[in-house]
Amino acid sequence: MEPAIAPSTDRRAVAALISRLRTAQGQRDPYPYYAELQAMGDIIPAPWGGHLITSFGLADQVLRSRDWHVPDARWRASQGEATRWSAASSREMSKTLPSLNPPDHTRVRRVTGSRLDRRSLERLRHPVADITDGLLDRFAEHLTGGEADFVPLVAEELPVITIGRWLGLPPADYPLLRELTHDQVFAQELLPSASQLALSDAATAQLRDYFTALVRERRATPGPDPVSAWIRAWDETEPDQDAADEAVYHISLFVLLAALETTSTLLATTVRLLLEHPRQWGWLRGHPEQVPAAVEEALRYDAPTHIVSRIARKDLTVAGVDIRADQMVHLMIGAANRDPAHHLAPDTFDVRRKAAHLSFSGGIHYCLGAPLARLEATTLLTALLERFPALSLAREPQWAPRVAFRRMLTLPVALP
Repeated sequence: MEPAIAPSTDRRAVAALISRLRTAQGQRDPYPYYAELQAMGDIIPAPWGGHLITSFGLADQVLRSRDWHVPDARWRASQGEATRWSAASSREMSKTLPSLNPPDHTRVRRVTGSRLDRRSLERLRHPVADITDGLLDRFAEHLTGGEADFVPLVAEELPVITIGRWLGLPPADYPLLRELTHDQVFAQELLPSASQLALSDAATAQLRDYFTALVRERRATPGPDPVSAWIRAWDETEPDQDAADEAVYHISLFVLLAALETTSTLLATTVRLLLEHPRQWGWLRGHPEQVPAAVEEALRYDAPTHIVSRIARKDLTVAGVDIRADQMVHLMIGAANRDPAHHLAPDTFDVRRKAAHLSFSGGIHYCLGAPLARLEATTLLTALLERFPALSLAREPQWAPRVAFRRMLTLPVALP
């Protein structure tokens, strides 16, 4: 079937819907607005230039095609000094793995991925289980008071403790790193405000100081940790020690940011959705082998990242729409994952669904940390079902003011 095209779509109508995504209602439930965008077409003009892609098929095609690049340092510099892309935090992010194109991307991913392979993941299985058990012990203590907030007690703790221990970071640093990560992500938002970019710039500067110091420390006193391994790997291919250390700093920064922000949202979202659907929560208690499928359905139904961007490498025609070289398209992942042309009853949450989704991106930029995020989510959900079968929502959660990166601030839960 040919993709739907709406070349005459009024940019003002699109702008109105994007504005609604920024409201309190849009934070809670953006999907009615996504449905309106999809009704305008599979590819529609963005109010600020470029296009939005709302369909699963087109978004998947762009993610996998070599005709598209990520917005790298060259592209960001070409946008000019007066744009969001010139912010210090944006320039810094342009040097991390998600913002690299081949051949740089190929080289960095090969070095980074060697420490996140299947064998490494298997070694993390028991530590993740132990961390989960400890967090749920504390969670249980808070629940004795009648109500507890799942987000700060569990969802934000499991990722930072897991990655912190793996990297060999002091536990006393975890709260700071978590807060800096939440501020830093504004550089990657859809249309960050000046104040949000200022927060991101300040957080990025602190993170740079932290991780460059860490790399210096591990070079002086290497150990069995991944940072020391990355230093050794880069020394084998990069004769300039300063350049090697800079590369390891950017790897370490990327791993922290990727591990904390989206994984904590995945954990909170999966629990929220299941508690909103108590019959499915109960069904999973009797079918724990289906927990991985439930995590995939949560990823489809409400992804941690709702928008990713790509740049055309050359002049292209996409579903009848001409895209110029170096023009940006925004892939509306949240909308695409509920595309009625791809999923039956897409607005129905069903843990028995074989859930295809784009929540971990695709192609060469498929999320490097996806296996670890899945491990944390399945471990946590399995333990929750066993230890807290009567868990329920106490009140509606609160949301951070974001569009591209979903984040629950609170998730109050209770036991009868």
